[in-house]
Amino acid sequence: MQVKLEGVKKIYGSRTVLDLEELIVEEGCLFGIIGPNGAGKSTLLNIMAGIDAQTEGKVYYGTDRTEITPYRDITLVFQSPYLLRTTVEKNIAYPLKLRGWQENMLRERVEELMEDLDLTRLRKQKAWTLSSGEMQKVALARALSFRPKLLLLDEPTANIDPATTGEIERMLKKINEQEGTTVVIITHNLSQAKRICGNTAMLHKGRLVETGPAALMLKDPENPLTKAFIDGELLS
Repeated sequence: MQVKLEGVKKIYGSRTVLDLEELIVEEGCLFGIIGPNGAGKSTLLNIMAGIDAQTEGKVYYGTDRTEITPYRDITLVFQSPYLLRTTVEKNIAYPLKLRGWQENMLRERVEELMEDLDLTRLRKQKAWTLSSGEMQKVALARALSFRPKLLLLDEPTANIDPATTGEIERMLKKINEQEGTTVVIITHNLSQAKRICGNTAMLHKGRLVETGPAALMLKDPENPLTKAFIDGELLS
């Protein structure tokens, strides 16, 4: 699913936290968003997800440029996962039950995701007893259960171990390459952006500073603000 933002602003009182002339995430792209704290990254993601409304401007979904947020085709994974107080497998199955999936198809999909993310052994374990990495994998599996067209992730690997980070990255690449899912990920991990992202956007103080192929932009940025961020000299 393509997402296009035109003239999008988000204003709180007298403070403008997001001010984008234009940003396009092409269908089937694995798109990274980087920038210092307070750059407006999470606000941008929330507007894309339809859980926050822009003050000005338009957000278009798909090539038919609909302005109606297609909630059934979008999912958002937060940095701190929100899980139901039940088992791993019931958490993953929950969106499918809401969508009225037949039981045999539901079971098959849950099994597939648990196997892909090494969660099968934890199927009966209560969500609140899991490690932070395990919880994030369950949150990702649940988000992917209904095969969304647009997957949004807000620093999903910020507080987890390298091995689990690798599992999540491999899963994101798999669903992007094999299923054509459009993926947008906020990350402070520039190495991660190089590893998995096709294109990347750099935000600073709510504005789009630079966008382009991740590997090229992070190696040889055109904008001095991007270079300062990469060099660790731009903190806010």
